[in-house]
Amino acid sequence: QVQLVESGGGLVQAGDSLRLSCAASGRTFSNRVMGWFRQAPGKEREFVAAISWSGGSTYYADSVKGRFTISRDNTKNTVYLQMNSLKPEDTGVYYCARQGLYGAWDESRRYDYWGQGTQVTVSA
Repeated sequence: QVQLVESGGGLVQAGDSLRLSCAASGRTFSNRVMGWFRQAPGKEREFVAAISWSGGSTYYADSVKGRFTISRDNTKNTVYLQMNSLKPEDTGVYYCARQGLYGAWDESRRYDYWGQGTQVTVSA
C-alpha cells in the first residue's frame, strides 16, 4: 500500500503563487513516475504535470506550462507542485498520484494510488 497526502492548497488571488506538497508513506515511490491532476467543479479530472522517478524528466499540460513546476525529493518521499501566476481557471481539487502502469504520463488510468486532494481556489 502507498498512502499519499496532499497539502498546501488554499484561497489566493489571481497572479499569486502556491506550492503543493504530496507526502508518500508505505511502499516506496522513488522508482515510479508521480503525477498531479486536478478537477474543477462540473468537469472531468485533468492532467497537470508528471515527473520521472529520478526527477530528471518532467511533462506538463499546455495550460500550465511555464507557470507550474513539478519536483520531487526522494529522500523525503515528497513531490511538489510550485504554481505561479495562478489564474481563476486553475481552481479545483488537486490530486497527486503514483503511476502503476507504465505508459503515457497524462493518462489517469495508469495511476494506481491517489491522495485525497487539496483544494485550490483562485479568485479574480
